[in-house]
Amino acid sequence: MNRREFLKAGLGIAAASMLPKALFAAAPEEATGPIVAVARGANSKLVKAAVGLLGGMGQFVKAGETVCVKPNLSFAANSECGATTSAGVVKQVVELCLAAGAARVIILDHTIQEAALCVERSGMTAAITDKEKVSLLTLTKERQFAATAIPRGKELKTALVAKAVLEADKFINLPTAKSHSATGVSLGMKGLMGLIWDRGALHQMDLHQAIADLATVIKPDLTIVDATRALTSGGPGGPGKTVQLDTVIAGTDPVAVDSYAVGITQWYNKSFSGKSVKYIVAASELGLGEIDTARMQIKEVKV
Repeated sequence: MNRREFLKAGLGIAAASMLPKALFAAAPEEATGPIVAVARGANSKLVKAAVGLLGGMGQFVKAGETVCVKPNLSFAANSECGATTSAGVVKQVVELCLAAGAARVIILDHTIQEAALCVERSGMTAAITDKEKVSLLTLTKERQFAATAIPRGKELKTALVAKAVLEADKFINLPTAKSHSATGVSLGMKGLMGLIWDRGALHQMDLHQAIADLATVIKPDLTIVDATRALTSGGPGGPGKTVQLDTVIAGTDPVAVDSYAVGITQWYNKSFSGKSVKYIVAASELGLGEIDTARMQIKEVKV
């Protein structure tokens, strides 16, 4: 640098020092937390689009594997109200698993109401596109569950957990986005209650903490939230207010996915965040994932 260049640089620094400090505020750091994939638009393409943002189903399912897919089938409700996961969304997940080479796909849930009626009204048999490789399992017998210790549990110390999930190579959690009278909302982690035999026992303790405790031992390889429509009041069984959102949310961090999903619509005509939902907070405090959406890498696509 010659003398003239030095003087010009010095004048520039002096002038800059006289400007308001606000002009020099540091640029916000780019989020480096977990990826949450969000697809909006045509329902028939949403799952592939969302999972595509995560690298495609081949990132999760390998050739020859057995995959358990757990939708919410708890209620014998009109499937359009959002009390159960859309059969169309489940079908998309199943087809992606098969295309990735899955040898077997098991769709399963422990329904609250009569199992056959729940299956019929949800239209879930439409998701069975290959009868040799795809099956629908309703968990109605205690022998379908195995005693499982929960070492990190604060409230829930043990539970009978579905053997099929414990034995599967991969587990995809596929909840519907809906309100819930006991927990405010029911999303991915709340839906894990459909994989234990005695869900009523959790209502005899701190339910929110128990849900988080359960999430320490039942860990989805992938969570996909069906928010094509959301039951924003009257949950979990409906009827209530149903809002059409045409959205699917996916990710590997169950806390992040649930926390983001809470903010996509109002519940009971009020806006909430993940930090407003006690079981999501409890899961975050157990170190199960990221609750702050500002730290997440939100990837969005319109289809």
